[in-house]
Amino acid sequence: MKLDGKTALITGAGSGIGRGVALALAAEGARVAICGRRLHKLDETAAEIKAVTEKNALVIQADISITEEVKKVLTAVMAEFGRLDILINNAGIFDQAPLHETSDSAWQQVMQTNLFGPFALMREALPQMRAQKSGHIINISSESGIEYYEGDTVYGLSKHALNDLEKFAQKENQEYNIRINTICPGMVVTEMSENSAGLDHSKCLFPEDIADLVLWLVTRRQNIKIGTPILIQTMLNPWE
Repeated sequence: MKLDGKTALITGAGSGIGRGVALALAAEGARVAICGRRLHKLDETAAEIKAVTEKNALVIQADISITEEVKKVLTAVMAEFGRLDILINNAGIFDQAPLHETSDSAWQQVMQTNLFGPFALMREALPQMRAQKSGHIINISSESGIEYYEGDTVYGLSKHALNDLEKFAQKENQEYNIRINTICPGMVVTEMSENSAGLDHSKCLFPEDIADLVLWLVTRRQNIKIGTPILIQTMLNPWE
């Protein structure tokens, strides 16, 4: 297995893309830590990992928008595994409103989860990765981080900024043999999106599609760097 001996941390792993990525990495041999806000959903993911791989995932209930919670997550990972090789920043929330109708609370909640959370996790993980002179960080962004959709102001802006965060982090850490990528998926069928009016599931991406891309990225030779952000879409418009 290509990830034997590697440790991976996946945020927002209770459902959707995060769960799909956690399952894929564990199936390839990685020791997996999963975190999120809903403990019962994390336990479901852990049970799936156990059923598929016969391995136990480290379950950490945490809100990555809070600094102290982020520190708790990394402390738990290091205490259990002693190292971190792969960080998947997947946790995110959505808000849809035009700029003039965006509330202070919506702005703060989206930015704190979608941008500050990945920043805080990278800030905690990078010293250890730099010390071991290896690591791979993947930020799950969005097609909204490349395009400019009406009504996506705060969500889209958080993802545009996340894309640029990767560029700064890669520049600063490349000499330490650390790779950083950003994936920008189009419409993915998840718990958040599956009941959207007019959405044709047969024309959508699924969490497994994103997991396949993540797995491909983290199993490249260490010297291979893939330009980002990486846009992954479907050929057909998923909106009927």
